[in-house]
Amino acid sequence: MLKVESIDVFYGNIQALKGVSLEVQEGEIVTLIGANGAGKSTLLKTISGLLKPKHGDILYEGQSIAGKAAQMIVKQGISHVPEGRRIFANMTVEENLELGAFLRKDKDGIRQDFEKVYQLFPRLHERRKQLAGTLSGGEQQMLAMGRALMARPRLLLLDEPSMGLAPLLVKTIFRIIEEINSFGTTILLVEQNANMALSVADRAYVIESGRVVLSGSAEELNASEQVKMAYLGGH
Repeated sequence: MLKVESIDVFYGNIQALKGVSLEVQEGEIVTLIGANGAGKSTLLKTISGLLKPKHGDILYEGQSIAGKAAQMIVKQGISHVPEGRRIFANMTVEENLELGAFLRKDKDGIRQDFEKVYQLFPRLHERRKQLAGTLSGGEQQMLAMGRALMARPRLLLLDEPSMGLAPLLVKTIFRIIEEINSFGTTILLVEQNANMALSVADRAYVIESGRVVLSGSAEELNASEQVKMAYLGGH
């Protein structure tokens, strides 16, 4: 479904990604784990068209999307939930969700997806007329995910969905990630909470200093001494 082939990405003179390659098959949850500044968010931004690779290619459904405009990539079926949520605080919950469907013309489908999002996130339905800026951190994360789903993506890029959330809410968010995947949406997940990420993922990649240093099934990485010491608290 998605194939990243040896991409190099620069911020000015600083090389953020160095020959990164990975694959995501249809129906999978694949996670990227690594320390802050390792290049995980940069990779998602490059896939979604916010950054352009200097070298290498990104193939989606066999077609190159490297360097394409972000809007075109959304149209092709990729939605990105950025780190820090980036919701529109002065708009209502409902208006934020409508924005997620701004490229769509199928009114019936949009109505169905509103219902789906409200089923996944009942809290958003309760607060649909409320300004998004008044929501709690967990509710804002739900809104950011719901807005991305309104584009009806086949591939969902999730950047640090558990950041800043209480442990109970983290469990809720990850349960919902599994539920979204069970409906047929493929997920590429960036997450610092490696324990939780590996518990839901099929496969994982470890990124250090802009390079992929390890990859394998979630079970393999969970059992890896290197991963345990660096990301799982040594357990």
